Amino acid sequence: MRRPELPAPLLVLMSIASVQFGSAVARTLFDDLGAAGVTLLRLAVSAVIIAIVTRPALRAWSGAAWRAAAVLGVVMAGMNLIFYLALRTVPLGLAVTVEFLGPLLLSLVQTRRVLDLLWAALAAAGVLLLGLAGGGNAPLSGLMLAFVAGLCWAGYIVFSAKLGGLVPGTGGLAVSLAVAAVLVLPFGAGGASAVLDRPVLLVGATAVALLSSVVSYGLEINALRRIPTRVFGILMSLEPAAAAIAGLLVLHQRLGVVEIVALVAVTAASAGVTLTSRA
Repeated sequence: MRRPELPAPLLVLMSIASVQFGSAVARTLFDDLGAAGVTLLRLAVSAVIIAIVTRPALRAWSGAAWRAAAVLGVVMAGMNLIFYLALRTVPLGLAVTVEFLGPLLLSLVQTRRVLDLLWAALAAAGVLLLGLAGGGNAPLSGLMLAFVAGLCWAGYIVFSAKLGGLVPGTGGLAVSLAVAAVLVLPFGAGGASAVLDRPVLLVGATAVALLSSVVSYGLEINALRRIPTRVFGILMSLEPAAAAIAGLLVLHQRLGVVEIVALVAVTAASAGVTLTSRA
């Protein structure tokens, strides 16, 4: 008898929870491994696990596929390292809220409709509110890092789609993760070396890799096979809220009224763009 499949929207929600709780766990390792050290271990462990599972047929790759994987690796290195650097001073829920502006801007650029200006204004109002309030409890430098990470996130969306069109399956992701790990190596080697004296830290880093990369990506891939990208986009708009919950439960980070209003504004803008977009 065939086992019943979990509903695709539930898979997306599980992926969102996996990513954000992975980020919260990563933050707990910063004191021991440093933000760059955690980034390096996450990328390296993820690359190894996905390579073992997918066994990419590298000899059959074209030059275009290798170039696409390399470019995606550069973007992933920036996206992960800069976001973790932001997490050093910015609460998780707030960091993801600001980071989410990257994919939102990408959606706005791609649609180019008058209605989208209203959604852009709503998101901008939330960010402006943060600026006027001094970022709540977060420094401006940390918020800027989160925004730059968001721009890298937008690049990740574009270049991962390009790589997916050149390489079947998820084998290309293993190569891109390996490229990203090599690029982060000079910054994170010192911090990551702490696992040599305290191997137990590798357990936490592996948990981060599984939650934030391996499990979440697998769930998203399976969900996208069964639901429209519009539904997927709407569900992904819950990322900032999930981050706030993970930050509260794992890191005991409480957001103030200003931060919550900004979170709701960006989430509503993202959902609005997706809901009103043409098929």
